[in-house]
Amino acid sequence: MPGFVLLVRERGDGDPTMRYGITVTKKVGGAVIRNRMKRRFRVLARELLPLHGVAGADHVLIGRDGGIERDFSLLRSELTKALGKVMSRPQGEGRPASPHHGRGRGSRSKGSGPSTIALGDGPPPPGRLGEE
Repeated sequence: MPGFVLLVRERGDGDPTMRYGITVTKKVGGAVIRNRMKRRFRVLARELLPLHGVAGADHVLIGRDGGIERDFSLLRSELTKALGKVMSRPQGEGRPASPHHGRGRGSRSKGSGPSTIALGDGPPPPGRLGEE
């Protein structure tokens, strides 16, 4: 099992810039361990994404237990392999690049549920003019 999980999501905004993010949870270890792992991932991302990354996509590396003990060259080969799998997927396979709307698991709202909007005699919503 690799020392990380790689998530790649095309943004669909027409910008070919590749972005990356790194996250390591407290389950992996203390601050020193997590920061060391993030430094290693940053070096890998800067080295490999320009060569093997998906243009116009966000790449997220999630650190896992055991990732800090792995040899750096092994992490490099695992990330290269993971990026190769992503690049070999046919275009459009997977989830569409649409933004998430709604409350996710990370929501801190104390509300009782989704808001309701009363429909009245106000102006029609944008993009709906003339539709019946």
